[in-house]
Amino acid sequence: MLENIYRHIEEGMEPLEAALTGSREIAFAIVAMTITLAAVYLPFVFTTGRSGKLFIEFALTLAGAVLVSGFVALTLSPMMCSKLLHHEKKHGRFFEFGERFLRGLDHGYQSILGRLLNRSWLVVTAAAAVVVAMGVLFTMLPEELAPAEDTGSVMGIGSAPEGATIDYTDRYALQMVDMFAELPEQERFFSFSGFNGVTNAMTFVTLSDWDDRDRNTQQIKNSLFPKFANIAGIMAFPLTRPPLGVRDFGQPVRFIVQSTRSWDDLDATVQRLIAKIGENPNLINPDSDLKLNKPELKIDVNREKISAVGASVVSVGHTLETMLGGRNVTRFKIGSEQYDVIVQVEDDARRTPGDLSNIFVRGSDDTMIQLQNLATVTETVAAKELNHFNKMRAATISVGLGPGYSMGEAIEWLEEALAEVAPDALYDLGGQSREFRESASGAITMMALALLFIYLVLSAQFESFIDPLIILVSVPLAMFGAFLCLVAINAGNDMGWWQTVTSWNIYTQIGVVTLVGLIAKHGILIVEFSNQLRESGMSKFDAVLQAASKRLRPILMTTGAMVLGAIPLAFASGAGAEARHQIGWVIVGGLSFGTLFTLFVVPVVYLLLAGRHEKTGN
Repeated sequence: MLENIYRHIEEGMEPLEAALTGSREIAFAIVAMTITLAAVYLPFVFTTGRSGKLFIEFALTLAGAVLVSGFVALTLSPMMCSKLLHHEKKHGRFFEFGERFLRGLDHGYQSILGRLLNRSWLVVTAAAAVVVAMGVLFTMLPEELAPAEDTGSVMGIGSAPEGATIDYTDRYALQMVDMFAELPEQERFFSFSGFNGVTNAMTFVTLSDWDDRDRNTQQIKNSLFPKFANIAGIMAFPLTRPPLGVRDFGQPVRFIVQSTRSWDDLDATVQRLIAKIGENPNLINPDSDLKLNKPELKIDVNREKISAVGASVVSVGHTLETMLGGRNVTRFKIGSEQYDVIVQVEDDARRTPGDLSNIFVRGSDDTMIQLQNLATVTETVAAKELNHFNKMRAATISVGLGPGYSMGEAIEWLEEALAEVAPDALYDLGGQSREFRESASGAITMMALALLFIYLVLSAQFESFIDPLIILVSVPLAMFGAFLCLVAINAGNDMGWWQTVTSWNIYTQIGVVTLVGLIAKHGILIVEFSNQLRESGMSKFDAVLQAASKRLRPILMTTGAMVLGAIPLAFASGAGAEARHQIGWVIVGGLSFGTLFTLFVVPVVYLLLAGRHEKTGN
């Protein structure tokens, strides 16, 4: 609005007349852009799951801000232009320099575009090649739920052998704590054993502030991997907290193998798959929740002998429960404190199966009979737990990811590995992996809805089904720029130029959807002004050439403003910077390249596809 009014003032028109004329010329385009930008955020309101909860405020805030901005541009801006702007007969050196540069840019652009409009096949071929390249670049991006963020803490997970006591687990958990204590970045740490069973332990370390350390949590975690692997008594590995507030304290990939066969057959499939996982160095610490090796003592009582000595099966059971498990028999009070009295055999007297021979059962006449005379003890193994998923027998395989290995790559590899070791087996995903898959499918739906809403809105405004297609031609071209930027950043990371890592995740998906609305603005400006010029009697060729040239400055102005506004996101540091990098680089790369392509491709496509107009018939 400002640029269009000021252009008329510089051409000699009075400010009030320029405000009225300029606002009339650009009003339709501003309404179209405002509604388009608001519509592109509408799919966020209907998304479900964690991504929907996370970004509904984002969508509503931006949609509301865009609507208010459009209202201000149509009302307050023209009024202020009529009062504050005036024609300057003489300008300063800086203005003259900038004006000469912009005029040269206008003439150069108009000259190049005129030649390309006469060689439309060349532009169309180049645009098709860019779209194909966009698809290739997309396949080069790693896929994940969200980028790993520096949350300022690291976790350690330890799993002891089945049958281990809580003391055994805790003893090795303290070794993980000692390794945390050696970190120069640590501030405090703690551990607790018995997490989800006596054989599991969890440790935490809180790190110093981001500005006070040179390493991020991922680098610290990677340095701890070999140290944790050297803990001989348990399987231990470090982890960082999952993104997006996911309450899933475990390894990021959870692959659920399902079967209708026996538990032994399912265990055989799982063991073959775990062996196959061992061949992939990027998948670390594979583990399964189906464990058929939990030590168990099976006690078969002889009812005839028990009856002969005057005892009962109930008394045998109570004796074993009291001596081995402990029984709260009474309480006593000392001062204001009350204590439980628990009867139990000493730990040293119940370590081996042979210690059961020292347990006696009371018989008739208060005689004490040795338990081994009344029962047979057999050492065996049993399942730790038997889980079901979707009403089928299931085993969950948990896998960690090596540095630089994405969740999408891991899931795809596991699918192929399962098809190789057990072609008829079924599978599903759990935890972060499940959210990743749901988020990926939701992103496709969200993108399709955003394009559909924009197309319908523009079709209603332009009263045409062709003009919106011309405008949306710029969308895949902008995506090429976004993907090219993300791939280039990853290449720079591999070369050690910077530490930023990008991927196709929930944040880049949000950035791409936002990019759709932003890049559509350029096409709206060119197509709408071209239609105005054609209705005034100008030919299609001259109309699109002049429209693109006249709208070059506002397009470059809005692009520059949006790119400069996104650069702080792209180079952000501190807490949460990893998420802001994704959105920032998508907008910077997508708008920069997308604008360049739009300035040449949209006019050519308009020349090829634009329909007839009533007033001229050309």
